[in-house]
Amino acid sequence: MTRVAAVDCGTNSIRLLVADLDPATGAFTELDRRMKIVRLGQGVDRTGRLADEALERTFAACREYAEVIRELKAERTRFVATSASRDAENRDEFVRGVVEILGVEPEVITGDQEAEFSFVGATKELTGRDDIAKPYLVVDIGGGSTEFVIGEQHVRAARSVDIGCVRLTERHLAVDGALPDTIAPADVAAMKADIDAALDLAAEAVPLAEARTLVGLAGSVTTVAAIALGLAEYDSEAIHHARLPLTKVQEITGMLLASTHAERAAIPAMHPGRVDVIAAGALVLQSVMERVGAEEVVVSEHDILDGIAFSIA
Repeated sequence: MTRVAAVDCGTNSIRLLVADLDPATGAFTELDRRMKIVRLGQGVDRTGRLADEALERTFAACREYAEVIRELKAERTRFVATSASRDAENRDEFVRGVVEILGVEPEVITGDQEAEFSFVGATKELTGRDDIAKPYLVVDIGGGSTEFVIGEQHVRAARSVDIGCVRLTERHLAVDGALPDTIAPADVAAMKADIDAALDLAAEAVPLAEARTLVGLAGSVTTVAAIALGLAEYDSEAIHHARLPLTKVQEITGMLLASTHAERAAIPAMHPGRVDVIAAGALVLQSVMERVGAEEVVVSEHDILDGIAFSIA
């Protein structure tokens, strides 16, 4: 077994997984998994730069993760950075900070690489299950981008498009950096138009209609699942491999788009860092399901982070 540490730094959150892996068999023992919402992508769509306060929040999380990695004596560490740091003109400042704290250089991966890791992490456990048909369409709804990847055992086609819960929220809802208490119907329509255009782009590379099972990843999807399951608090074991019907996703999305900030914040399983962006994320999920013709989505707690860990081993 090889003890590895995988870090996934996205637009909205940064996550750590430390695990023992057997590269020959794929055996997997999780030792530590944690997440912090740092909003690294704050303002990137508007300014083209990573904000100073966003960098400091991210570096603070990296210092915590470095301590965990040292304590658990991980042999190898891989740090993958996604959409926000890929787009920012001052990404060198981000790279230097991560190297100083963790001793490894963040790999600013392409959208296609991101999709590959997500597919491996999400589907490794599904292989051999008779109740889940292939091909799988894995949809990873991030803060800045959404990845679409279809395949059976291996990736057949993938595309990353620039729609994500943070990017859509900042592009269509924020006014001078501030968010309204309620979302206007015109703003919902504008977000939907952006999503539909992105789905057209995704469909040019990925045969969305061929999917037999839709697998949904990342915080927007798992939060919708937590709401659908009526959880009093976030429970990853209950959420992992939950199957949500389209009708339930439509109901929850409608509720989130119509609710005030305070109403969203009062939802028991809602992470405080997702209150502002969950409505946009849910709208992406609903739109994908409607476009694909999926009657349900299989929710996975295992995603790009797990795929990164497997790539190390």
